[in-house]
Amino acid sequence: MSTGRVRTKKKACSSDQSPDNLPVRSSGRQVKKKAAEAADDDDEASEKKYRKCEKAGCTATCPVCFASAAERCAKNGYTSRWYHLSCGEHFCNECFDHYYRSHKDGYEKYTAWKRIWTSNGKSEPSPKAFMADQQLPYWVQCTKPECGKWRQLTKEIQLTPQIAKTYRCGMKLNNSTKTEGSDQCSMPEDLRVAEVSDHWWYSMLILPPLLKDSVAAPFLAAYYPDCVGMSPSCTSTNRLPGESNLVKLEHLKTVPNVTVAGMNKYFQPFYQPNECGKALCVRPDVMELDELYEFPEYSRDPTMYLALRNLILALWYTNCKEALTPQKCIHHIIVRGLVRIRCVQEMERILYFMTRKGLINTGILSVSPDQYLLPKEYHNVSCYIFNRIKSSNLLSCILPQVIVLEAKDRIGGRVWDDKTFTGVTVGRGAQIVNGCVNNPMALMCEQLGIKMHKLGEKCDLIQEGGRITDPTIDKRMDFHFNAILDVVSEWRKDKTQHQDVPLGEKIQEIYKAFIQESGIQFSELEEKVLQFHLSNLEYACGSNLSQVSARSWDHNEFFAQFAGDHTLLTVGYSTVIDKLAEGLDIRLNFPVQSIDYSGEEVQVTTADGTVWTTQKVLVTVPLALLQKNAIQFNPPLSEKKIKAINSLGAGVIEKIALQFPYRFWDSKIQGADFFGHVPPNSSQRGLFSVFYDMDPEGKESILMSVVTGDAVTTIKNLDDQQVLQQCMTVLRELFKEQEVPDPVKFFVTRWSSDPWLQMAYSFVKTGGSGEAYDMIAEDIQGKVFFAGEVS
Repeated sequence: MSTGRVRTKKKACSSDQSPDNLPVRSSGRQVKKKAAEAADDDDEASEKKYRKCEKAGCTATCPVCFASAAERCAKNGYTSRWYHLSCGEHFCNECFDHYYRSHKDGYEKYTAWKRIWTSNGKSEPSPKAFMADQQLPYWVQCTKPECGKWRQLTKEIQLTPQIAKTYRCGMKLNNSTKTEGSDQCSMPEDLRVAEVSDHWWYSMLILPPLLKDSVAAPFLAAYYPDCVGMSPSCTSTNRLPGESNLVKLEHLKTVPNVTVAGMNKYFQPFYQPNECGKALCVRPDVMELDELYEFPEYSRDPTMYLALRNLILALWYTNCKEALTPQKCIHHIIVRGLVRIRCVQEMERILYFMTRKGLINTGILSVSPDQYLLPKEYHNVSCYIFNRIKSSNLLSCILPQVIVLEAKDRIGGRVWDDKTFTGVTVGRGAQIVNGCVNNPMALMCEQLGIKMHKLGEKCDLIQEGGRITDPTIDKRMDFHFNAILDVVSEWRKDKTQHQDVPLGEKIQEIYKAFIQESGIQFSELEEKVLQFHLSNLEYACGSNLSQVSARSWDHNEFFAQFAGDHTLLTVGYSTVIDKLAEGLDIRLNFPVQSIDYSGEEVQVTTADGTVWTTQKVLVTVPLALLQKNAIQFNPPLSEKKIKAINSLGAGVIEKIALQFPYRFWDSKIQGADFFGHVPPNSSQRGLFSVFYDMDPEGKESILMSVVTGDAVTTIKNLDDQQVLQQCMTVLRELFKEQEVPDPVKFFVTRWSSDPWLQMAYSFVKTGGSGEAYDMIAEDIQGKVFFAGEVS
């Protein structure tokens, strides 16, 4: 009896046969039925020649296997299953078996890769991951400006940055020569390339791109490579040695100090596991909020964004002396498959975002007039800037029309170096860099080849009479001083601005309560040492503690800080300022009187009556001038901004520098960078509390000291000779055992009386809040912007 299976096997027969193998005549109905069955069989055979990708939404109607690994590879024919990596990239079931089945030839290669992946990575070492990481062909773009077409390399070619940088259509990569024959650039581009740019293409990608041999690898050895956008199969992404599966680095309490050979030790663009609180630092495995806002398409899987962002940061800090452009980045994107095209396309967006954010392309850069660091829509914007050279330099790299209006007869503002001392530059204003890790000053010093002198930690406290204080007493009082500040921190946790009190008052209250409750009685010397530490606090705040907010005195500690060494910029800040000013249109002696932003454009009027018209204005004048309405705004500043301006204090410190005929302090200080002065009483605690040796090489004989707190008011009505006399009295007390010579040269600063400055740096007044800095920094209608120390 006939069955469907028998008919299928014998579908070529024209008639049935009887059990006796004799021909039987068929009826018309039977003939029609057999014809229909034959047609169905032909359709089934036709379907077996091709099979669609089973991935919903895949546009590949006739997939082609890119692997061609198995002898029976389906190529562009039939396979029982297509494995989808992207729209345009599939491998057949036969090639899957070739690597996945233990009896197949490719199994050993797959298992070797799997061992490496498992030892370094966190994600599953699946066959799809293997194919994407090891078998997909590379794509490279022709570097001819008139071509730019993408070409697929043959399977055996390993892409390198050099190949990507020099490739041209038809190039033979074994000897870097072109093939003979017609111009290869005239050949059409693969149709799959056009699809990569479509918004849906990335959503159809099965696995995110993991870069090979990324420049970021040395920075990120403490992380799983696949968590930061790198392939675990590369030797450059091997994790730190001595690590086991039981104890992963991110669970350790201590973080290794990651240094990259040949790189400035202050360049630390990435957080290490369990690390936090460093300024201008990013988590390499997490997108930040502003990044998610700018690139919401990566919120579900940020791997591609992280891979490119980390690469950009690493390239910038590898060579910060040249502007980083998309063209310099794309050669370092090494990843298999069509996704490399997408990475190259996304690189420009991410690089421009990071430039706007100030993470790259900042500092002192030589940028040609026809080179811009942001897209064209930024190029036709004009801007006036008051008093801020660094802001001007950065904007001039972005905006072609920048003019600086400076009220004084010199640039720099509170940066003012005195170079009249023999062999040494002494800063009348800023000269010490507090915290160098990722500090823009460290970056600019690297760009200029300037060395920063690390200040040592040794600071002997010398009493009047010449005796050096026992270090154990200093440590003990430093402990109590910090304990008092810890109690202040606890007290303020549930306090509102209306419940705020002066920091000095709160410290005194806590100190008295401690003495009463503990029964501890400090010696007279210990009391004086405590006063020294309080004077240091006033130095940090720029004010006596009776004006400073107990609730918000250290508001900046809630934000990321510039960590690391404190350094002395021996060449002076002016070296950097002068370089920043090169090529800028700076108008000296042009104090601004008013800013009118009521119209479409902004009108700026200076003291001589000149009216300047612009699209944007960046105001960087000191807080003291904003508080005194030195500039009239039309419309007036909002009540919110005015309240914020007045809630801050304009702190003042003064300096004195003295040059001597010889270094009388060397034998006592023994190579320390500075020494402290223990005040005889609380009323004199800010009067020359610290002396700095301004020549670390020990050749010149120059000391510099500071006047802080109430002592600023004390010297305000004294002339320079009287201030000098007081300073020399202190020095002769500290070095009473020897002769202290008269100085051959000196200066005393008068920042508080400078009409265009009137201050050093700001602090939060009692009843104020650190939020005031953010309020002041808010722009007005996208026309008037605020920057500087107070924003």
